Parts: sequence; structure tokens; C-alpha cells
Amino acid sequence: MARNTTPKTPRPPRPGLRGWSGRGAGAVTYIDPAPEWRGTSVQVCGLWPYGAGSGTPMMGVPLGRDLMSGATVCADPISWFQRAKLIRNPSVFVLGQPGLGKSTIIRRMALGLSGYGTLPLVLGDLKPDYVDLVRAMGGQVISLGRGRGHLNVLDPGESLAAAARLTGDARRALEADIHGRRLNMVASLITILRNNPPTDREESILAAALKVLDDRHEGIPVLSDLVQVIKDAPEDVRVVALDRGDINRYRDITEGLESSLVSLLGEGRLGETFASHTTEPMRRDSPVCFDVSSIDDSELQLQAASLLACWSYGFGAITAAQALADAGLEPQRHYFVILDELWRVLAAGRGLVARVNALTRLNRQIGVGMAMITHTMNDLLALPTEEDRMMAKGFVERSGMVICGGLPPAEMPLLTQVVGMSQVEQDMVSGWSTPPSWDSAQGREAQPPGLGNFLIKVGGRPGIPLHVDLTRAERDVNDTNRKWAQR
Repeated sequence: MARNTTPKTPRPPRPGLRGWSGRGAGAVTYIDPAPEWRGTSVQVCGLWPYGAGSGTPMMGVPLGRDLMSGATVCADPISWFQRAKLIRNPSVFVLGQPGLGKSTIIRRMALGLSGYGTLPLVLGDLKPDYVDLVRAMGGQVISLGRGRGHLNVLDPGESLAAAARLTGDARRALEADIHGRRLNMVASLITILRNNPPTDREESILAAALKVLDDRHEGIPVLSDLVQVIKDAPEDVRVVALDRGDINRYRDITEGLESSLVSLLGEGRLGETFASHTTEPMRRDSPVCFDVSSIDDSELQLQAASLLACWSYGFGAITAAQALADAGLEPQRHYFVILDELWRVLAAGRGLVARVNALTRLNRQIGVGMAMITHTMNDLLALPTEEDRMMAKGFVERSGMVICGGLPPAEMPLLTQVVGMSQVEQDMVSGWSTPPSWDSAQGREAQPPGLGNFLIKVGGRPGIPLHVDLTRAERDVNDTNRKWAQR
């Protein structure tokens, strides 16, 4: 066959994907990204085929923007449990070093949930971080502390009036809850004083004395009335004390218990905070904040006792509200309960973990979303007994979502025992704990690199990293360093 010797026509030169290559040709090494706009599916439906989903949840309180994609991240434990069905328990556990914004992200949730009709309850504000926010929402601020206010641990609040409106099993159940919470709270105060829980016999004596007190006393009793019942040695109390008919044996058995209760009447380390009638009853129909910021940080026992008392009082009011709603006597209300500075209570005495666990375990059944806040996993795992450590670790394991701020690298082995995290996520969270650098231009420290950055984890799913930016309206109620600014 003859070979075709016709010369080929050379192809005209063409530019590459980034322009003409070669010296002086002008090829670009970087391509500007295409402009993007965000909107709802209704707003951007006509932009097909150039629309793309954000890949982040869009149901709940808008918290901030995704650090990877810039998409809006919406999240809160109630919306993700009730509407999105993403979690099985309406609770969130927040971990992070001080000053990186743990309270800020919870305030954002509280503010957003209030717009959905959920009432925020801050059961103990030590700094205070939430007082201004609750006041701005038209809520109730209750001040407690030496010389500021009292919280009677034998006062059932509005639960007693609620029980009077109920009948049958509902009434008996609420009355049993009132008795259990009062017994739990008195035993908790004794635990904080002794750094050890009361004995089984002492708890039986307390339970019997509280029942006698309810039968004998008109109105709301105080701790001095309970002490007097134990001193009077009624027959029902002597039976559970096992004094064998010997009054002197009874005095010996109850001496330690009586001494601990007397220490709560104003002369002991806890002062008069729990010895007098409640200064201001808590409302059930508005946001509430218990302001305990007047208690000095050196009074760790009083701080822990005040937090625990506020938690017990608040959960009692919630139980009463739900009982009335179940009976059709009041509208159904949902609450977002904030338990800040969890570590202070857990470290105050052996056995307090179980009492906190009893207070917080049934939040899903009573229609309550909950946020628990502490600094690190070491706060939970540094407890003296293995039983307490395992129970405290359960707080994190049972939480529907875990939100991590900046944490030191040493925390990662402890955290990954309860929350599955990839190495990239661990490096990200530990990087946010890097100390701030010195800003020579301003003559002060720059902002911490992890300020406002968080990672949302739900089970073993990939985490969602986000950054929380405050709006102008929020800045006035989010200044936790106001006293320094005024100075």
C-alpha cells in the first residue's frame, strides 16, 4: 500500500486551563473562587444547576458558621431531639478551658430557644454570666448569698400549692417527689459539711423526721424545726433509729446528725443561706436566673451547696409545672436548664455525684432540655472513688451532644474514651487551646486563637467545627469582664 506523504497541518496553539504558559505569556497560578450567595431553598431555587446544599443541620438555634464551608450551623439539644430527631436525649455537655466562650454559646442557645417558646432556667450563676441576658428577656433574677437572700431547703416552692390542685395518684406522686427532694437536699448539705455522706441510719432518721414535721408543723418549716423534731425524739423517729427503747442510746445515735444540722443554722461554714425562709419564690412562667455571684471563690463549700440547692429547687418547680400540665390545669411548658460550673459541686464531697445524678437523670421524661458545663474531663475523673468517677463519666456519655472548646492535648485520651474523635478533630480542638500571643501594636495580649471556636460531636459522627460571632444586640449582655472594663 502506498503511504500518504501529505504533510499534516499544524494545530494552532491553544492556551492551557490557566492561560498561556511560558515566559511573559501571563498564565495565572491562582484562580479566584466564584462568588457565592446563601439563601433558603425557596430563594435560590431558580439558580439550578448551580445550587449546592450546605451539609450542616439547619434546624435549631443559629449558633455560628462552619469553619470549613462557612455555612450556617443551627443546633440546640431540644430542636435536635424534638424536631430533627438527631439525638436521643435533649441534653448537651460543654467542655472547654476558661475564657474561650463556653457560656457564650450556651447564652446563644438560651436566647434562641426563648424565641421558640422554651423558658431558660439558670440554676446558679457564679460569675455572673447570665443575669443581664435574663433581665433583658424580662425574666426573674433571684439573688442568694450572705446578706443578700435565703433559700430554704425545706421549702417545696410552688410544688405544695400545685399538689393541692391535684387529686389521686398525681397528687401522691408530687407529694412523694417533694419529700424525696427535701431529704436529698438535707443529706447533700450534710455531705458537703462532712465531706462524707450521712450513714444509712441517719438518712432513715431524716426521712422519718421530715414526715413527722409535715404532720406537726403548719406552714413552711425551716431547718431549726427539723432539728427540734429530732430533739423531741418522737416514737416514729426512735423506731428507725433502733434505740431499743433506751432514750440515752437514741441521744448517742442522733448526736452527730443533730450536730451537723445545727451547723446549718447560721453558725457554721454555710452561714444563714439555708436556715431562713425563702426570700423570693421562683416563678414557673418566665426565664429565671439564680444569681449566686456574691459568694466568694474562697468559700467553695458554700458555692457548691448553693448550686446544689438551686438545682434541687429548680427541678422541683419543673416537676410541679409538668404535673399541672399533665392534669390539664396549666399549659405545657418546656424548659432549658443550665447547670454551670458542674465541677464545683462534684468536688465538694464524696457521694454528691449520685445526688446530682438523681436530680438530672430524668430530663427527657419531664420535657426538659439541659446544658451541663465544666472545664475538662479531669474535673469528672479526678473524683476520689471509682464509683463516682464512672457515674460522672456517664454525664457525658448520656448527653445527646457534646460541644468541645479549646482543650489541652493531655485531655484527648480521657475525652476519646467517651466521645469518638478522629486525630484531625483532636488536633483541631487542642490547637484552639494555644495561649494568645502578644500584640505589640496594641501593647496587650491578642485574642486567644480558639476564642469562639467549638466542635459539635454526636456519638461517633464526624464533628461540626464552628465559630460563634456575637451580634451587636448580644454584646451588651455577654460582657463577662464588665468589672474590669469599668475599672
